[in-house]
Amino acid sequence: MRTATYFFIFLNLSLALFEEPAVYPLPFLATSVLEVLCLLVFLGRLTHFAKVTLHNVFWKDTKNICIMVAILLSLTDLAIYGVLRLYDVRSIRWSRIVRPIFLINFAESRQIRRAFRSIRNTLPEITYVFLLFMFSLLMFSLMALKLFGERNLQTAEGLPYFRNYLEIVFDLYVLVTTANSPDVMMPAFDFSSWYALFFIAFVIVNTYIFMSLFLAVVYNNYKKHLKVMLGGACD
Repeated sequence: MRTATYFFIFLNLSLALFEEPAVYPLPFLATSVLEVLCLLVFLGRLTHFAKVTLHNVFWKDTKNICIMVAILLSLTDLAIYGVLRLYDVRSIRWSRIVRPIFLINFAESRQIRRAFRSIRNTLPEITYVFLLFMFSLLMFSLMALKLFGERNLQTAEGLPYFRNYLEIVFDLYVLVTTANSPDVMMPAFDFSSWYALFFIAFVIVNTYIFMSLFLAVVYNNYKKHLKVMLGGACD
């Protein structure tokens, strides 16, 4: 039964590859039948679990409520989408975002729930590091606006260079990943090679210091919460 549950969870998540907009499109009827089959299996698994669990315990378990709500939302969305399709009205399958609920909340997914809870418990503790990083990013963006905004520089495509504050924030945020380093730095470097010092300082502070600190905080807190959960499970 556990293997069958995992199979239909995987099948339900995989439907996103075949539904519009799809990587490998299949007819709507085919994907609908598969989704209804998966939902019926989930409902049957939930019914079986209710038969072997005390009534009060079953209805107090948040996981069971989440599964039932996800099934109801998926069926409602499928029905609405099918009706709108009959009238040639374009719509979006918004219920796709609830499909991971089945992966997390079934009784067989205990290890996944532990990992999910560890991530959830870690988030508040990394907020301070994230806020410091965002503050540094905003300050460097303000410095970039003051340094380059009044010099009428242009990108290789002829667009204004570092004249809009929000665009600067986004460009420097992507620069943290070093994905677009030449595109961001070259207009300023071509104007004056001394401006390279600004980008070197930015990469050192935000990429090498803050990202390393961020990763260390995430790893240590995640490991701590996971140990606590595993210790409580053993007890």
